[in-house]
Amino acid sequence: MDAGQRRLVTTMPLHAITSTYGEEGLRERFAAEIESLPEQDQRRLNQALDLASRLHANDRRDREPYVNHLLRVAIRIMSHYGVHDADVICAALLHDAVEDHAAGLTGRRVGVDDQQAALAVLAAKFGPRVAELVGAVTNPEYAPDRDANEQYRDHVAESLRSHPWARVIKASDFTDNGVGLIHTTGPRLHTLAGKYAPLVPILRELIDLPDTPLDAPARQHILAQLDRAADRFAAVLSSDETPKGG
Repeated sequence: MDAGQRRLVTTMPLHAITSTYGEEGLRERFAAEIESLPEQDQRRLNQALDLASRLHANDRRDREPYVNHLLRVAIRIMSHYGVHDADVICAALLHDAVEDHAAGLTGRRVGVDDQQAALAVLAAKFGPRVAELVGAVTNPEYAPDRDANEQYRDHVAESLRSHPWARVIKASDFTDNGVGLIHTTGPRLHTLAGKYAPLVPILRELIDLPDTPLDAPARQHILAQLDRAADRFAAVLSSDETPKGG
């Protein structure tokens, strides 16, 4: 990217950066967001991004590299929520690392205690607070005799109620997932809408809690995003119920 393009991406919406410049543009925006932070924080954040990039190197999210999702989640927290806490941003970049690539972190085959071992690796690399935040947004193994989506909602509600900063990460993650539905087609579109739609009121309640560490404009921004996501989910689910034929 030339200097003009690098300046431009600092002003563009995240979805526009993604569609126009892809991963390169999102990396430039991330670099611009962290350049005012202390050098030590910048190093940690770049190390977290490097680790996330390696772990998710072969992952795709529909039509894009998975790292784009991680970058948007981290950038949104800084740009839209006004948060520049290095621990929170590190955890945002690594929020799927333990759930998706615990073995890649530990260097061993997946086992019963693999998530805890992977979190211990993150704690050693980035500190216990980063590991705690990643752990709070990591889905556990679900019981096979219960509905997985119901267990997912129960876990989110319980975990985020006791981890206020994890709510910030989850709000950005959920926003990106909701927006991402516009790029999803086929049966998976309705499956994801069915999974995410019931979570909207839970997240609204959590964001409204007095200990959520965001100012009023950031909270209102998130609540507006949740409303838009709810409308999108409802449209998807209602289209699935449209009668076919005359």
